[in-house]
Amino acid sequence: MDLKINGRVQPLPEHASDPAMPLLWALRDGLNLTGTKFGCGIGACGACTVHLDGQAVRACVTPLAACEGKAVGTIEALGSAAQPHALQLAWIAQQVPQCGYCQSGMLMAAAALLAKNRQPSDADIDTAITNLCRCGTYPRIRAAIKAAAAQMAPVAGKKAAA
Repeated sequence: MDLKINGRVQPLPEHASDPAMPLLWALRDGLNLTGTKFGCGIGACGACTVHLDGQAVRACVTPLAACEGKAVGTIEALGSAAQPHALQLAWIAQQVPQCGYCQSGMLMAAAALLAKNRQPSDADIDTAITNLCRCGTYPRIRAAIKAAAAQMAPVAGKKAAA
C-alpha cells in the first residue's frame, strides 16, 4: 500500500500495510514519523492528531483503508527549523509547552483550524481544539492560536495565499 504523506507518495512496509491498521502505527512503526504521538488509543486525547485531506483526524482510530487516495499531513511537515510555521513561533513566544507530549497534536489541530478560519473566536478555538493537555496550558494555547492567526492574517487589500 502506498500513502501520500507530507506531499510525497510513500510505500508502506509490509508489516505496516494492513488496511485495518490505525494510521498512527503505520506512521510511527512503518515510516518512522514519530512526531505523531500515542496517547489514549481511543481518539479522545488528540496526541495523535494529523491532517487527512486538510481535516484534523485522530490517527489512532483512523484505519489505513480510510487514507487511500487522500493526503496525510503530519507534524514533521508543519514547518521547518529554517522556516517555522506561525503556530510554532507563537507556541514558543507564548511558552505553551510544559511536558510537551500533547503539543504535536495540538499544533496539528490548531493548523487545521487556522486553515479554515484566520480569525477564530474563543468559542471557535474551544470547538476545534478538543485535544487534552494534562499540564493545563489551555489559556496559553488559545493566546498562541490568536497570535499565529494575527501573524497569518492577510494584509488589507490583498488576498490570502491559497
